[in-house]
Amino acid sequence: MIDREALERLDDARLAAWDTHRIDAFVDLLADDFVLRDTTVGAPITTRAGAREYVEAWLTALPDMRIRRTSRLVDDDDGAVAAEVEFTGTHTGPMAVGSTQVPPTGRTVVGRGAYFARVKDGRFVELSIHPDLAGIMTQLDLMP
Repeated sequence: MIDREALERLDDARLAAWDTHRIDAFVDLLADDFVLRDTTVGAPITTRAGAREYVEAWLTALPDMRIRRTSRLVDDDDGAVAAEVEFTGTHTGPMAVGSTQVPPTGRTVVGRGAYFARVKDGRFVELSIHPDLAGIMTQLDLMP
């Protein structure tokens, strides 16, 4: 069991690692037996190398990406966090969308999404990430 303040600090550290592009710091917060799911990725990610590649893919597509939390709910009884985020970035690198590579458009996007996380023994055991891919694709003028 983890108390609310510790859970919030851990969640803050994970988001800060992503926001400052410290991939290793993000990966270090994952439990040995974690699972990361993203609605834009076909299969769950269960390895540290896979988690590193996942973050690198986002930062390759949007190298100036910044992210901030806009709301958060914490359930310390279950070690769970749910939040909404907003991120910005300029699409100057290839973006992986499923098995397709979207070439850079040079456009700036404001993306939104949500995530759900569960913590055990001070590490993230589950991350479920839900970016608004349709909104991003629309801003990149790749969808009507």
